Amino acid sequence: MANDNDKLDRVVAEARRSAAQREKGYREQALKMYPWVCGRCAREFTRANLQELTVHHRNHNHDDNPPDGSNWELLCVYCHDNEHSRLIDHASGSLAADDRPAPATGNPFADLKAMLERKK
Repeated sequence: MANDNDKLDRVVAEARRSAAQREKGYREQALKMYPWVCGRCAREFTRANLQELTVHHRNHNHDDNPPDGSNWELLCVYCHDNEHSRLIDHASGSLAADDRPAPATGNPFADLKAMLERKK
């Protein structure tokens, strides 16, 4: 059991190192390629607050890192969080045809004419 846990710990640690290395690579490239400005809110960044500027993958695939940077845009952490929240909201809001609720069949105005005539 301890052997399995050690092996799992090594695999997880290696995966984290690899992800951090990949991220550092495309982040550094994007920061050299693009001006340090959020692509949504236009907030400008300096070395003092550069850690708040993130690289967003336009197609949401973090493994798609073309050397020309065509899948990247720089976003501040707030706009980046908003972008991912919008994606999650959109995905959770889309229902399959079978999962959609039945349309309403009641008509609130069905007896309106009769009600108006009674008031006269």
